Amino acid sequence: MDATVDELAGVVDLFGGLTRTELERALTEAAFRADGRTVDETALSETIDRALDSFGLVRYERPGGGDDAEPLLVAGPTAFPSVPEHAEDVPHILDVEPRRLDRAMLGERVAKRFETAAATAVDTSETERIRHLIDVSYDIEAWAPVELRDERQLLEGCLE
Repeated sequence: MDATVDELAGVVDLFGGLTRTELERALTEAAFRADGRTVDETALSETIDRALDSFGLVRYERPGGGDDAEPLLVAGPTAFPSVPEHAEDVPHILDVEPRRLDRAMLGERVAKRFETAAATAVDTSETERIRHLIDVSYDIEAWAPVELRDERQLLEGCLE
């Protein structure tokens, strides 16, 4: 089973958020339910990393979770969550309660991560990445109560 970024977002969205370990287990269960197929762990890891890089998934550090608490992966602002075939029963299989997130705090953290990504793109003059991040800035503003006008202007200035 090769899941897309949107399918990863769909699975984590079933729970509000999952740790990376839980997401991998959920996809393994879904693949097994689909005629005993398996998950290519390397491909899955690469897809998760790509989803995080593209803001299809975002990390959510749980408040009061402690140093050993694994962050949750949450459907991000660029995702169009869709539940992959055979994954609809995963909430009944995994022993994971739905999670509630502090959306304002999540938005602030995603905005900070965006600022870092924008600064890196500007420093390295990655034109395609800059264009992508300009688009992402609008997605983030629609997704969370944050303002990224200054970062967007910085990025746009690099394209002039």
